[in-house]
Amino acid sequence: MAIREVLRMGDVRLTQVAEPVTGFDTPELHALVEDLLDTMRAEDGAGLAATQIGVMQQVVIFGVEANPRYPDAEEVPLSVLINPQITAMDEETDLAWEGCLSVPGMRGVVSRYTNIHYTGLDQYGDPVDRQASGFHARVVQHECDHLQGVLYVQRMTDMGQFGFIEELEAREAIEKPLPCDNHGEDPREAPRDDNG
Repeated sequence: MAIREVLRMGDVRLTQVAEPVTGFDTPELHALVEDLLDTMRAEDGAGLAATQIGVMQQVVIFGVEANPRYPDAEEVPLSVLINPQITAMDEETDLAWEGCLSVPGMRGVVSRYTNIHYTGLDQYGDPVDRQASGFHARVVQHECDHLQGVLYVQRMTDMGQFGFIEELEAREAIEKPLPCDNHGEDPREAPRDDNG
């Protein structure tokens, strides 16, 4: 339908909590999903939340296919997830580099649960109920954070592992080449949490 402008960090809308969706299989919801897909693909993203294009509804999309931009990431099924709920399956976490279309040109190391169970609905109102681990789990957590007004930078504990891609690459903090402005790249290069 349309490629939408992605809001950048500093826009107050990115700090707001999204409202649950109450109407499904509507022309408006289908149009929103199409706009999210068009925008994510145009930006080569791994996912996108409705709040990132200024729509304050609990809608996220995500998906990664075999792609040279994600050489070490497993595939993530293209998904629409509405009114999501996430539960950690255990206490295991890992640290990995993340980026965000709303924080362009930068990366930071973020701790996330390794194994999650997530539920919600698709745009037709059909249930989504999955378990995810690794990169898939990281992408889901990152996107759903947007619906709570949280950017990955707010989850960081070591600002020494945050910076512009070019500077991080220059000091070899992260492996070259990096995909531009996407989520959760190359967890191999990030230090692991002492707890596993």
